[in-house]
Amino acid sequence: MKTKLSRSCAFVIAFVVVASAALAQDKVPLKTQLPRPLFVGTPVPLNVPNLEPPMKGKRPDFMVPAGTLNLAKGKKVTSSDNNPVVGTLDLVTDGDKAGDEGSWVELGPGKQWVQIDLAKNANIYAVLLWHFHSQARVYRDVVVQVSNDPMFKSGVTTIFNNDFKGELGAGSGKDLNYVETYQGKLIDAKGANGRYVRLYSNGNTTNKLNDYIEVEVWGKPA
Repeated sequence: MKTKLSRSCAFVIAFVVVASAALAQDKVPLKTQLPRPLFVGTPVPLNVPNLEPPMKGKRPDFMVPAGTLNLAKGKKVTSSDNNPVVGTLDLVTDGDKAGDEGSWVELGPGKQWVQIDLAKNANIYAVLLWHFHSQARVYRDVVVQVSNDPMFKSGVTTIFNNDFKGELGAGSGKDLNYVETYQGKLIDAKGANGRYVRLYSNGNTTNKLNDYIEVEVWGKPA
């Protein structure tokens, strides 16, 4: 009996080890091309509550399932502001992440959003977001949601929310404010399912406007 039990335990352990190795092999680092850094001089001190510590060096590898793609590239973008102050909405998904003049769309003051139609239902593992990175800014009330409803009235999954006062109506967020950098903000979407990705903001520490340079949505068609 003892021998049979030992063999059974050994088999279970071996199976777990093999299964874990296979699972690990199915994950690969998310690879994206970063723009060049644009910070010049000393950043202006930011008096912002709930601010995450500045990132030192390169961001650690973020693992995603093998075959994960940027599903947002070239996809249609709509917005709460039909007449942007600067630029056009297609800049949000054109692949250009540089912070140079002409690389971003600027929406009006106050609460605004941009929305990406991925064209198909997808499992989303990460969202990479660049607002404006040639200056150390914090964008206020950043909320990112995923849904299959283009009106975002049902089946909404919130994957990021640092609106700690709940001003946007998505509830009080627990995520931290962050300073924009050339590396963008990587948000773990945890496999959220949906066709549409909506990103909110509510001005920034420099002005009341809302800028978007690029949004990447990393996932797989469902």
